[in-house]
Amino acid sequence: MRGITQSKAIYYWPATFGVLLGLWIGGCVQRTSPGVDGKPRVVATSTIIADLTQEVGGDEIQLTGILQPGTDPHVYEPVPADSITLEEADLILYNGYNLEPGLIKLMKASGGKVQQLPVGEVVKPLRLEKTKGEVVPDPHVWGSAANAIAMVNVIRDALIKLSPEDQEKFTQNAAQLTQELQQLHSWTKKQIQTIPPNKRQLVTTHDAFQYYGDAYGIAIAGTLIGISTEEQPSAQTVQRLVESIKKIGVPAIFAETTINPALIKTVAQEAGVKLAPNQLYSDSIGAKGSNGDSYIKMIEANTRTIVEALGGKYTPFQLNK
Repeated sequence: MRGITQSKAIYYWPATFGVLLGLWIGGCVQRTSPGVDGKPRVVATSTIIADLTQEVGGDEIQLTGILQPGTDPHVYEPVPADSITLEEADLILYNGYNLEPGLIKLMKASGGKVQQLPVGEVVKPLRLEKTKGEVVPDPHVWGSAANAIAMVNVIRDALIKLSPEDQEKFTQNAAQLTQELQQLHSWTKKQIQTIPPNKRQLVTTHDAFQYYGDAYGIAIAGTLIGISTEEQPSAQTVQRLVESIKKIGVPAIFAETTINPALIKTVAQEAGVKLAPNQLYSDSIGAKGSNGDSYIKMIEANTRTIVEALGGKYTPFQLNK
C-alpha cells in the first residue's frame, strides 16, 4: 500500500443493498472541510479495504487505515484516536457483515453526517450456520478475487461522488486494478487445480476461506472456530477436528497470521499431520515488506502456501500488462 497513514453454506442476497447504495450515492454531500492539500479525507477500517481504496484513489485522496497489518478486525477494540479519525473523515469505507463489530458500533454511535459505506456488502454473501440456530452472513467476501472486483467498483463510484473532478483518474485506476484482479482470479483457479483431487481440502484455524474455496474449487474440510475469532473452541471441538483430519487424510493444515497458532499446532500434532510452514493471511494483509503486503500479494501468497502444502505444483503469478 502507498500513502496510507495508518457447516454448510447457504446463499442469500439482501435485496435492500442495491437500494441503500443508490440512496447513499444519490444523497452523498460534498465535503466542506478538505484534508491535506485539499484532498478528500477517506477512512478505511480493514487493511484489505484500505489497500483496494489506495489503489483506486491514488494520490487524489488522503487515506487513513484504522487497522494495522496483522490486526484481527473481529476482536479489535477501538481507541479514542479512532473516534477522532472517523469524525474528521469525509467518507468511511468499511467491510460490513459485522467483520469489524467494535468499529461498526463506534461509527453508528458517533452520528454526524460522515458518509459510511459497507463495501463488502455489495457481494452476495454466504450464510453460515451457527450454534442455537442463529445464521449470520460470512463477512470474508474478499476470498474471491471476483468479489474484490465488485468491491473496487463500489469504491470507485464512492470516490467519484466525493471528488467528481478526479473521476477520470479514479476510473483509470479502477480499470487497471480490475484487469489485474481478473488475471489473479484465473491464475488462482489454475493453481488449485494442480492439487490432487483427493487432497483439495482445507483445514484452517477459523472459518475465513469459504469464498476462496467456493471460487477456486477447494473444499473447506474443517475449522477450529467459526467465522468470528471471538469464539473459544472447547476440548470436544478440538477432538472432533482431530478425528476429522485423521479421517479425511489431508497432508497438512493451516495456521493464520492474525490468530495465535498454539492451538492449531496442537491439533496438527494430535492428528499426526504437518502444519504448513507458512501461515495464511485471513483477515488482514501482511506487514509492509512481507509477501502479503497488498491484496493481490496476499491472495498469491495464500495460494502458494495451500498448493505447495497439499501436493500441487505452484507457478508464480505474473501480470500480463
